Amino acid sequence: PHGAMDHQPKFFENLSGTGKAIGVLTSGGDAQGMNAAVRAVVRMGIYVKAKVYFVYEGYQGMVDGGDNIVEVSWESVSSILQVGGTVIGSARCKSFRTREGRLQAAYNLVQRGITNLCVIGGDGSLTGANLFREEWSGLLEELAQKGKFIDEEAVKKYAYLNIVGMVGSIDNDFCGTDMTIGTDSALHRIIEVVDAIMTTAQSHQRTFVLEVMGRHCGYLALVSALACGADWVFIPEYPPEEGWEDSMCVKLSENRARKKRLNIIIVAEGAIDCHNKPITSEKVKDLVVQRLGFDTRVTILGHVQRGGTPSAFDRILASRMGVEAVLALLEATPATPACVVSLSGNQAVRLPLMECVQMTQEVQKAMDEGRFVEAVRLRGRSFENNLNTYKLLSHKKPDAELPKTNFNVAVLNVGAPAAGMNAAVRAAVRVGITEGHKMFAVIDGFEGFARGKIKEISWGDVGGWTGQGGSILGTKRTLPAKYLEKIADQMRTNSINALMVIGGFEAYLGLLELSAAREKYDEFCVPMVMVPATVSNNVPGSDFSIGADTALNTITDTCDRIKQSASGTKRRVFIIETMGGYCGYLANMGALAAGADAAYIFEEQFDIRELQANVEHLTEKMKTSIQRGLVLRNENCNENYTTDFIYQLYSEEGKGVFDCRKNVLGHMQQGGAPSPFDRNFGTKISAKAMQWISKKLKETYRKGKVFANTDDSVCLLGMRRRNLVFQPVAELKNETDFVHRIPKEQWWLKLRPLMKILAKYKTSYDVSDSGQLEHVARHSPKEAETGAI
Repeated sequence: PHGAMDHQPKFFENLSGTGKAIGVLTSGGDAQGMNAAVRAVVRMGIYVKAKVYFVYEGYQGMVDGGDNIVEVSWESVSSILQVGGTVIGSARCKSFRTREGRLQAAYNLVQRGITNLCVIGGDGSLTGANLFREEWSGLLEELAQKGKFIDEEAVKKYAYLNIVGMVGSIDNDFCGTDMTIGTDSALHRIIEVVDAIMTTAQSHQRTFVLEVMGRHCGYLALVSALACGADWVFIPEYPPEEGWEDSMCVKLSENRARKKRLNIIIVAEGAIDCHNKPITSEKVKDLVVQRLGFDTRVTILGHVQRGGTPSAFDRILASRMGVEAVLALLEATPATPACVVSLSGNQAVRLPLMECVQMTQEVQKAMDEGRFVEAVRLRGRSFENNLNTYKLLSHKKPDAELPKTNFNVAVLNVGAPAAGMNAAVRAAVRVGITEGHKMFAVIDGFEGFARGKIKEISWGDVGGWTGQGGSILGTKRTLPAKYLEKIADQMRTNSINALMVIGGFEAYLGLLELSAAREKYDEFCVPMVMVPATVSNNVPGSDFSIGADTALNTITDTCDRIKQSASGTKRRVFIIETMGGYCGYLANMGALAAGADAAYIFEEQFDIRELQANVEHLTEKMKTSIQRGLVLRNENCNENYTTDFIYQLYSEEGKGVFDCRKNVLGHMQQGGAPSPFDRNFGTKISAKAMQWISKKLKETYRKGKVFANTDDSVCLLGMRRRNLVFQPVAELKNETDFVHRIPKEQWWLKLRPLMKILAKYKTSYDVSDSGQLEHVARHSPKEAETGAI
């Protein structure tokens, strides 16, 4: 998605699904977001002129046949995007494990001409699907031999079964994908509970032991511990060392002595010690009570984690995967192995199903045999980075054991507040202290810097910051250009050797100004790094910014409520205005997550003809059983076609067919507690940025002084496709549209056609990036440092 397109776009218009029949089923446990995947498969399938069938109750429905296998229409999947669980049901099926059961299932599919299956489930369900595929031709021949079932012609016509899997599992226990459908939503449920518990625990000076799901995989426990700054975490892949009971109690006592009023311990349900014996939440509670006498409570979250509405991330992930799954089925040949569509960094990829299953089984084998270091490595770079970051931030070494560098590093927030900024500051401060630096906090951005609002900040000062919204340090949009003299004075007075700036487009402009001022002021010849944090997601050099995910969830939740308010009203269209300046990220991705009919953005110019086409499209829609519409508009998409104008136009043109309402979401998109994604993204990216500062300080320290005046000593750390990359801000200038404060190339514009396709518009979709079957990467320990999120 970045820079000039170096390939010829390949569009799916030549991938006609005419004559193909696709069956979609969900199997194993349910997970939020499965319905979004089902919706995407159905609508994309119908869009490319394939027949699509629901297989109700998973493999059981496939074996039972009859009314369990039903052809569906476009309207069949209306209003399921925001529903948790799976509307087509899921069931364990013993009979499918027998050849007799699979024979019956094959007969039921052939009767309807279904030779393409999209299976959404865990590794067990997907392994079963692969076995079914391998046996398929043999099953058909057996049916033909029995004579009365199918004839030889059908055996030839339906000779091959194509299978594509999507992993729906809240545990995120499937190797080969960074995130499985349902994981992000489960984290939302856990973090909601933790945030609620924290307030009561602080009032009473309590210790809470939280048990979360994850019988074989500690992902939920680990990431929620990282997101809430838990004191201790127990996961199956990384058992505590011998004598952990003493270490944990010492740490809890130290935290209490530092006036920390609450302790949070998170236990994965499959947690074990180094002898493979279970560590239960009750055992942990009894230990704390007996050894320390702390008031301790256990909360077992159980199936709450699987419930509720899916998060924006899960809806977008599932929609992307559903479309990718249909494309994979259209392109499949008899020689193509069964594949699973998954997410790597920010990219949808296809991987051979059995390679992923084999690696997932290897993790369990490594754990059973006590090879825990290898188990963590096999889980993938993302898991390993989470664990390393948690270890780095959760426990402060005694001062005597910390290195002393005599470097002073300042951290400041610049621009508008964004949820997750505080998590980023906390990570920066704690990693800085671990590296041996003195950390300074600057209050109120560059303006506060000029006024000397700068103070040393300690490890304990940032405790409990991860869940706080907004910016505790205060933030202003002011740029440094008019304060250069005063800021240079403050840098000199406080002996600041490096700067870390957390913020949006103003932070980027600020770093450009400071690096330009190096010729005049030696004080600015120090390493400087920027971590992108803005709800608008408009910073060049990064696919994601801290805060954008929280804003997207706010928009999605609001759209859900607005759509619900119309359920008792016939034929209503809502026009919703989102934030983002000139960047259409929130409007476009919000539209995809909420199932909108249109999204107006600055990056894709539109005129009155397009508005007219949208009104006509909605008028046609109102004749079906779906009698409400949703239209999102980015605040600066067009200076003349304002929200009021569009509202009045739709109201006039829709008279007698539908009525209109409008809603400007405003600053609520900037507020609230940060989402789990923003907490973790902020924590990990900030920790990595601080490690970069340490490296640069060592490199540029000469004769008792830090001196850095090269381009590569002023960088922005951003996520690019699959990796975190440091890029000199000077080099990003060519990628920036400074007038409209957006990057010239934006990856998410490639997803724009998905929203249109799923809303039944005819459009072109470039599939050049998809269609490449990759192999599961086995990374070396060194690779974990290269920057996967």
